[in-house]
Amino acid sequence: MSAQTFIKIVFALLIFSIRPASAHDPNAIPDMVERVKHGTVSISTKKLAKPGDEGSKPENPKLPEGSPFEDFFEDFFNRQQRSDRPRRVNSLGSGFVIETSGLIVTNNHVITGADEIFVSFSDGTKLKVDKIVGTDSKTDIALLQVKPSKPLTTLTFGDSSKLRLGEQIIAIGNPIGLATSVSSGIVSGLNRDMNAGPYDAFIQTDAAINKGNSGGPLLNLKGEVIGVNTAIISPTVSWLGIGFAVPANTVKPVLEQIRKFGETRRGWLGVRIQTVTDDIATSLGMEKAHGVLISGVTPGSPAQKAGLKLGDAIIEFNGQKVATSKRLSVAVARTSPGKPATVVVLRKGKRKTLSVVLGLLPKELRPAEEKGANKVAGAVSDATGPFKALGMTFNDLTPTIRKKLSINSRVKSGVAITDVDADSAAAEKRIVAGHVVMEIGQQKIASAKDAAKFLQAAKDAGRKSALMLVSNKKGDLRFLTVPLDGFKIEPAGGTSGAAPATGKKSVRELEKLE
Repeated sequence: MSAQTFIKIVFALLIFSIRPASAHDPNAIPDMVERVKHGTVSISTKKLAKPGDEGSKPENPKLPEGSPFEDFFEDFFNRQQRSDRPRRVNSLGSGFVIETSGLIVTNNHVITGADEIFVSFSDGTKLKVDKIVGTDSKTDIALLQVKPSKPLTTLTFGDSSKLRLGEQIIAIGNPIGLATSVSSGIVSGLNRDMNAGPYDAFIQTDAAINKGNSGGPLLNLKGEVIGVNTAIISPTVSWLGIGFAVPANTVKPVLEQIRKFGETRRGWLGVRIQTVTDDIATSLGMEKAHGVLISGVTPGSPAQKAGLKLGDAIIEFNGQKVATSKRLSVAVARTSPGKPATVVVLRKGKRKTLSVVLGLLPKELRPAEEKGANKVAGAVSDATGPFKALGMTFNDLTPTIRKKLSINSRVKSGVAITDVDADSAAAEKRIVAGHVVMEIGQQKIASAKDAAKFLQAAKDAGRKSALMLVSNKKGDLRFLTVPLDGFKIEPAGGTSGAAPATGKKSVRELEKLE
């Protein structure tokens, strides 16, 4: 054998050896499925639905027009729908075993409201759920306990952070009652936000997922669970190639807390945040938009104790770059209360590193936090001097203006906007009469005179826009930018400023400042 032939053979063997197993072994996926299928389960529930409950009315079967049974079924189901008696409603889902003693993971929405829950295994065994260990509606995860007569086959979690776009994955579940159904596909997207909850970071896949797959495992080719199948996008409630799974790295800490405490205990920072847009980045002197801006700090919170301030831009959390508000919320939630975390912020253009010990959100603060309420400290100035600029009329926050514009007492200081030109950039930013400007260029303002001074300073510094911290009447805060093109200060033409000037097209106030 010649040297050239020998080299070709060695090269071919090397190429063969580095190809993925599934590419050259037709039994790789079937073997993996054979290992894990006994750890996947079908879940059925029973609920006694009262008249008027969602799903309490039976659906008429779709029969061919002219069928001899058509009139019979129509009459029967019409009588059922008129009945005032409660009726049994059944539902189906999927799940998987994580402990030989009988701990099973599924979706919270699969078992919500159920009176009875049953788990069926691939060998035909059917067990009644002994108890619901705990649930978490924000990530749609539930943990169930059954009492098996022998140790169960378990599935293990993988590291979902290592997933790559295009990676092949397998879904196993109970779609439309077809137990232990297997479908394959790829990772179509990562960190998808469907506005389903505060911690959305879904894995998107084109593996076939239908009704009944909810709660089942999404597996990599090693047989590790890298996600829990949760939702699909489809107008027909059937597969269109867009499915979503909760990442394993989101599920694991939730399960740990449920097992330990019977509930989730997420980390709490105590800030209200918004993503840094291109306009805000420019006004802050950033080269490009990144991080999230703090628009409120809860008094007594871990953030306040650590020295985080209103107007800080958080760019890193525990060594990970922060790209959006949702990313920071997820990162904080995954960190256990009581654990220290490192936060890197930009404060007035300078990088600053702070250490914060995350807390557990107090129950008495949860309603206020969810509504976005923020208390703002400060004193009301008695300075005067209303003026017009950038399509807005600025006026001191006097008791008269506060009363006429119904500005909440939580708004302690700032300058009231008493009129907005409908065709101005300010109107496009949804600023309306009754809003209060708290800061301009990250400088607190207590009077119209302060507002004029800081707007002029931003213009003189060559800024293309002015960064403002604005409160609505209720006290909800947000940062926004207003272009400084054509900036000019003019007298307001009056001192009351309590109502839109005549001849102006006023702007209707939005219910919520977003």
